[in-house]
Amino acid sequence: MNRSPQVAIVILNWNGRTFLQEFLPSVLSATYAHYAVIVADNGSTDDSIAFLQATYPQVQIINNGQNYGFAKGYNEALKRVESDYYILLNSDVEVSPGWIEPMVILLESNMQIAACQPKILSYHNKTMFEYAGAAGGWLDKYGYPFAKGRVFDICEEDKGQYDQEEPVFWASGAAMFIRASVFHEMKGFDEYFFAHQEEIDLCWRIQLAGYKVFSCPAATVYHVGGGTLPKGNALKTFLNFRNNRIMLYKNLPFRKKLWVMPARNVLDVISAFKGLLSGDVGYFKAVIRAEIAFKKWWLFHRKRSTFPSTSNGVLHGYLNRNIIWLYFVKKLRIFSQIVKKTK
Repeated sequence: MNRSPQVAIVILNWNGRTFLQEFLPSVLSATYAHYAVIVADNGSTDDSIAFLQATYPQVQIINNGQNYGFAKGYNEALKRVESDYYILLNSDVEVSPGWIEPMVILLESNMQIAACQPKILSYHNKTMFEYAGAAGGWLDKYGYPFAKGRVFDICEEDKGQYDQEEPVFWASGAAMFIRASVFHEMKGFDEYFFAHQEEIDLCWRIQLAGYKVFSCPAATVYHVGGGTLPKGNALKTFLNFRNNRIMLYKNLPFRKKLWVMPARNVLDVISAFKGLLSGDVGYFKAVIRAEIAFKKWWLFHRKRSTFPSTSNGVLHGYLNRNIIWLYFVKKLRIFSQIVKKTK
């Protein structure tokens, strides 16, 4: 590296005073020379801002004024942050010493790499991968996300099996390192998503534009997870299903769209009725609501969404198989098994 680029660690906060109190000390202990810590507040009603002002005056505060969600919350905040790189960091993340340097070195070594993520382990069990990204995100041909070290609800123990620095499909929004120039070139996150899977959509558009997304396991963070919307929450289910369908429609080439979209519709309806038969009425309602919401988006809102600017890039971390079949029928539960069996 000929120079030391500026890094802005931007933490989006909504009523997360407890997390800020617990995890900001680790963030502020970074060993990297040129970094700033910024908290973008999404209209918190707790004492987050007062706590920061009193305890951490060195932390810059951007007040969004209202809860814009993850997507617009970051878009609005990053309009006001000048830096070479952004680290989008959840408030419920503990970072390890020296975590910034490997990511800076990686992106400085190759201008084609636009974004990366560190290895994400569980805060509560630090030998296990964490759900939100693990060692780097993948996507199957029907749009189902999974990760190196996490397939559906199965999280593996970290034994160094995914310590290779390599291209992936998506970097987790819990700890995403991204070139500021590329973030703005892509027009940021699609604000219609509000929250959930907007980072996968962004990484898909990044790849279609000719850039790459990487895993950077030399950097490690520890994520609590479920801090804003816990697992099983009906709104989380709704947003995941709705946003995933929107993402597919936006980014798939026309020919694939013709058969993938109807297939996903069938798979989602099956999933909804499976939930209903198991007694989870909330899940059933959330999935059906998401189906209806996708159709409303297509009719009334799609022209305002952020579509890919080009479609010339090569997709990495893409599984040209159905992960549901492999997981539930073939009983392949481990990422390395799935990739090995399908090569």
